[in-house]
Amino acid sequence: SSSLVALMVIYTLLAIPLKSYLQPLVVMASIPFGFIGAILGHQIMNYDLVFFSLLGMIALAGVVINSSLVLVDFINRNRRIHNMSLHDAVIDSGMSRFRPIFLTSVTTFMGLMPLMVTRDFDTAPFVPLAVSLGFGVIFATAVTLILIPALFVILEDFLALFRENEKASSGNQDASLVS
Repeated sequence: SSSLVALMVIYTLLAIPLKSYLQPLVVMASIPFGFIGAILGHQIMNYDLVFFSLLGMIALAGVVINSSLVLVDFINRNRRIHNMSLHDAVIDSGMSRFRPIFLTSVTTFMGLMPLMVTRDFDTAPFVPLAVSLGFGVIFATAVTLILIPALFVILEDFLALFRENEKASSGNQDASLVS
């Protein structure tokens, strides 16, 4: 239940600056993929999921949301400030933000690598945390760079279809009132 409250707070904090009820869902769509990456990382490194693994997954959610948010914000900015079409804004944003998102993720993973491979007794409890965060970031980034632009376009297509249906139904009602 506390996880659900946290997700609702994250959603609210994203909805305010994005000025949208649906775009935060696009941003948050990458969270489960980060968790999948964390679980796969535990299997690759042969670690059990423990409490510190879950703490790493919580930290991972923040990092993954940041990458997605940067991409969605850049798409919105391209459309608003530069008056780009949806297609052009998504392509430009993906190309412009690919390197910063990719490099941030790789440097995070590489920074956690020494902790992940250590066999020191003093740092042993933190290894699962590093595995969750490191592998989750890498996996989520690969998915985010493809999934978020695609979901953004799907969302906009859905909203355009909804608007067309709304116009068509209101137009039919107006015609029937005139006759």
